[in-house]
Amino acid sequence: MNDVGSEATLQLAIDRLNAVRREIAKIIVGQDDVVEGVLICLLSGGHVLLEGVPGLGKTTLLRTLSRTMQLKYSRIQFTPDLMPADIVGSMMMESDERGSKLLRFQYGPIFANLVLADEINRATPKTQSALLEAMQERTVTSGTTTHELEAPFLVMATQNPIEMEGTYPLPEAQLDRFLMKIIVTYPSRDELSRIVERTIAREELVPVPVMDRETILETRQVCRQVLVAPHVQEFAIRIVMATQSDQKEAHELSRKYIRYGSSPRGAQALVECGRVLALMRGRYHLSVEDILHVAPAVLRHRIILNFDAHADGQTPETLLQAVLKSVTAQSSVA
Repeated sequence: MNDVGSEATLQLAIDRLNAVRREIAKIIVGQDDVVEGVLICLLSGGHVLLEGVPGLGKTTLLRTLSRTMQLKYSRIQFTPDLMPADIVGSMMMESDERGSKLLRFQYGPIFANLVLADEINRATPKTQSALLEAMQERTVTSGTTTHELEAPFLVMATQNPIEMEGTYPLPEAQLDRFLMKIIVTYPSRDELSRIVERTIAREELVPVPVMDRETILETRQVCRQVLVAPHVQEFAIRIVMATQSDQKEAHELSRKYIRYGSSPRGAQALVECGRVLALMRGRYHLSVEDILHVAPAVLRHRIILNFDAHADGQTPETLLQAVLKSVTAQSSVA
């Protein structure tokens, strides 16, 4: 880039994001892909679904992010008896000084910048829908009044893959509302050792605020200026088309094992997430490598497997790996 202003803006955004990651690293050991994914979703204006067993630091991550970025944080523990009003809020009757009755809207926990929807698959479909509607529309309607949710607005939903009794799995159409689905894995031996060392340390590390709401929105605008070359855009489209079993561009395994491939939202998400990743890596242009890096998290919840896939032990990960390898090989030949 020859534009000095653009270079300075780019470097400032990169420095800010690096500072955020350093502060998060004071509290969260490892989980680099998870931290990166949550930051990408925040700057892309999307939402993230985390899947992993309890105790891997999912709640701590979002709380740390709220302190580092000076954002309002709320946590909703999903249970089968949770009602939509418990999330979005409800109208309440109040009396003024003269004894007159009036209705006032009591804001629910959804009115925050960072919302942790803990174990979202434990709530009934009606309650899940109330949350997902607020996520999509960025508004909450009560009676005749519409309340705007303040930007930035990120919902980080978690679900436990172990216990499935008494749960209500999210339908595929609602899973598509999440920009990314990230699998949270166990820490390595070295990471586990560092976690225990921090637990027994005398002094508790405290993250320092390095960004605020205004700087986050500014950084989001910088991400939207990241250039997307035609061949990179075409690469993202090819990946999505290769997952759609009824398309002529479909991969052979997609025709055999995928019932429904990625929606157009998948192609949009590949480009949007890739642009943020490019900026985090210090570039003002999107590359094929950026697309490949975000593709598993962006697409794993957007493809629906058929019975043969389950019978043959196929998973979204194995199929996406084959699709990405094939599309990359075709692009390099072209």
